[in-house]
Amino acid sequence: MGRSKRTVQVVILIFIVILGAYAIFSSTAKSDGKPVVGDSVPDFELLGIDEAVHKLDQFEGQPMVINFWGTWCEPCVDEMPALQEQWEKWKEQGVAFIGINVGEDKMTVNNFVRQVGVDFPIMYDEKKIATSRFAVGPMPSTFFVSKDGKISEIFEGQLNLDTLEYHIQQLVNSN
Repeated sequence: MGRSKRTVQVVILIFIVILGAYAIFSSTAKSDGKPVVGDSVPDFELLGIDEAVHKLDQFEGQPMVINFWGTWCEPCVDEMPALQEQWEKWKEQGVAFIGINVGEDKMTVNNFVRQVGVDFPIMYDEKKIATSRFAVGPMPSTFFVSKDGKISEIFEGQLNLDTLEYHIQQLVNSN
């Protein structure tokens, strides 16, 4: 009886040590490379709907709203009018809006943009290179970036008008 009790204690101790090591490692290392609040925004170079190549550094010094979306994603489509409305409201204050379409061809994106009436900058990420650098999971995903190029907020899922405005206001007020 004493021997089996000691074995159970050793197994429990080993389990606690392994669990503790995992917790310490998880909290100190970003093993998945996913950007988090406070990180510098990942660099990108993408072709825009305007047929120009756009790089992150062209938006340097501006607060940014970077939205990853797809025409097949119903919440993405539903939030487009809110993004457009906020773009119209904040563009004169220097807030850069960047819509990055994930994995779709130019014709699909162009037809959607024309149909919905979006005129903020839209970029193609057909090969999902930027999507990978930002480690985008659920869509839509929106990154709010401060003037100094640091991620101030990451929002996964559909944004409504009020939530979008609140986060943009925080960006503008913090700089």
